[in-house]
Amino acid sequence: MTTTDNRARIDAYPTHRIAGYGVRAGSPLPFGATLVPGGINFSVYSDRATRMSLVLFEPGAREPLAELEFLPSFQIGSVYAMTVFGLDAESLEYGFRADGPFDPESGDRFDATRVLTDPYARMISGRDEWGTEPDRDRPCPYRSRMVFDDFDWGDDAPLRIPAQDLVVYELHVRGFTRHPSSGVPAPGTYAGLREKIPYLKELGVNCVELMPVFEFDEHDNPRSDPQTGEPLLDYWGYNTIGFFSPKAGYAATGRFGMQADEFKSLVKELHAAGIEVILDVVFNHTAEGNEQGPTISFRGLDNATYYMLTPAGDYYNFSGTGNTVNCNHPVVRDFVLNCLRHWVSQYHVDGFRFDLAAILDRAPDGTPLANPPLLEQLAHDPVLRHCKLIAEAWDAAGLYEVGTFPAYGRWAEWNGKYRDVVRRFLRGDPGTVGELATRIAGSPDLYTGRGTAASVNFITAHDGFTLHDLVSYDIKHNEANGEGNADGANDNYSWNCGVEGPTDDPDILRLRMRQMKNAMAVLLTSQGMPMLLAGDETARTQLGNNNTYCQDNELSWLDWSRRDTYEELYRFVRSLIAFRHAHPLLRSPCHPGGPGTEGAGPGDISWHGVRAWQPDWSAQSRLLALMRSGGGEQIYVAMNAHWESHDLGLPRPEPGTDWHLVADTAAEPPYDIHGPGEEVPLDVPGHYRIAPRSTVILLARAA
Repeated sequence: MTTTDNRARIDAYPTHRIAGYGVRAGSPLPFGATLVPGGINFSVYSDRATRMSLVLFEPGAREPLAELEFLPSFQIGSVYAMTVFGLDAESLEYGFRADGPFDPESGDRFDATRVLTDPYARMISGRDEWGTEPDRDRPCPYRSRMVFDDFDWGDDAPLRIPAQDLVVYELHVRGFTRHPSSGVPAPGTYAGLREKIPYLKELGVNCVELMPVFEFDEHDNPRSDPQTGEPLLDYWGYNTIGFFSPKAGYAATGRFGMQADEFKSLVKELHAAGIEVILDVVFNHTAEGNEQGPTISFRGLDNATYYMLTPAGDYYNFSGTGNTVNCNHPVVRDFVLNCLRHWVSQYHVDGFRFDLAAILDRAPDGTPLANPPLLEQLAHDPVLRHCKLIAEAWDAAGLYEVGTFPAYGRWAEWNGKYRDVVRRFLRGDPGTVGELATRIAGSPDLYTGRGTAASVNFITAHDGFTLHDLVSYDIKHNEANGEGNADGANDNYSWNCGVEGPTDDPDILRLRMRQMKNAMAVLLTSQGMPMLLAGDETARTQLGNNNTYCQDNELSWLDWSRRDTYEELYRFVRSLIAFRHAHPLLRSPCHPGGPGTEGAGPGDISWHGVRAWQPDWSAQSRLLALMRSGGGEQIYVAMNAHWESHDLGLPRPEPGTDWHLVADTAAEPPYDIHGPGEEVPLDVPGHYRIAPRSTVILLARAA
């Protein structure tokens, strides 16, 4: 043993005995439970508690093994810290008991009858297998555990794919492989998703955005199915109980406490396949809900610190779920920062999408801040330096910041304005062409100075209709959610193509297929960062339900048999993604300069209509074409939302090249799309007849 080692262990002995255990004053940082020489250091923050105890459990035991009260000398500032010797860290569960005033008007809701989950717990027990009912009557139903940092990452390193080069694929870990048709040995798990990495590579996506994987309780839903009476679950997981802990119910090995390693294996294999991992994180609210909600952790430790409270001590509800996290309080800022650092350093994730991120720039009284310290801190943190940071730039209380979210040169945004105008254009709404042009050019009106990748372009996401349902339903059909069809958005900008829901009419089915292809063609040729919803490439349907947050069944699961049924759509999407990857012109990080003109040259981008160089910007226009030029490439895209066909006069490409057909959504397969290098010359150079409600993509190639 070296001299340095001797010095490191000089304090590794107990100074007191409490409840039969040797203890000593601990280190206040880091928070949570940390292995130290000879024991475990426990540290927890509470500014208003009058007493604090550490409660120890044997795994699965109902009653505590021991309870150790922190001595006054073990408190530094507002932090209680104690090192306990002689514990077996691998077979230990723990929580904290905080005593203090119960005075809601002053913000205090201490309850000494509750054993509280450690906010910094690296693993949570009690939710070990999906769907098992928690024992809410036992002390501390969500117990904290430790995780050992012994995973072999090999040479894994962040991929650092430029944001503009990403094709993001949003998926639900359980729903992606839970359907029997997935054919994986462990359906609905991280391991099951790992089995589908070859599919993701074949499709061509290079980034997965995982819906919440922080530990949550899927039984946190009081409603039942109105038809069957069966309890409904909180399937999506936007009700976090453990911010540092991966969801055990998503792990095939969760019942053995191996969820951390299983998730790490998934990330490692995705990276090996060239696929980044972005986590959908929820810091705007917690599972504790409003005044009637359970006391799990934050409320019992320091309610007034962690939550935004009204002057009367009630909860502000900017999240729509009962409470709002006080994100810009210094202690809470540190909590969020430490959490994200944990997932980057310990789990190697590549970025984060922040649910209802507008809440993150609200002051403790709810007013928006001009310079929100949390957002600035996340943008400039050295550990998060190369992470993607993506904001859902609105909240449930009406704060809508698309294009105005405080970015600090780092933040991208889900572009809800892109989604809405593309949907409206595709269904044939008047007055959309002008805004459509701006959105497909990377929304320079919103993101000037931030680059095109600040715009996450999407048409569908987990929240809303799937692509199939967008072209199959005029209105939502959420009756199965048990809320009388009152939940979910009403402004879907959808069109059923003539019949509501399923139909055998071949003309309507062909039109729906064309509309789905149109949507994908627009999305994957737009400047910005495209995001697809998992299963849209095979026409996944939720039967018109646009809010399946509670549906752990075939409404939400990806039916892999549709890959064969909708092979035409799958091939089209896969080929479009390959086309995007093959042409840097579609992935420029910079917004185009001034539009080109016939006399002065094409510029970065030029706009066209039925006649070349003559776009129709009128309110009644339903056709828009553009030509991108640069880097020795030229690409022409014409989008016709009109119910009539048109003869297009094409702009002349660069000398020595002719237009070749990449895709025509109205053509029958296999002529609807041609892979990179297989584009075919036009029958009549300089002209193309575009069919009703269709999209055409051309590439200039050597004659």
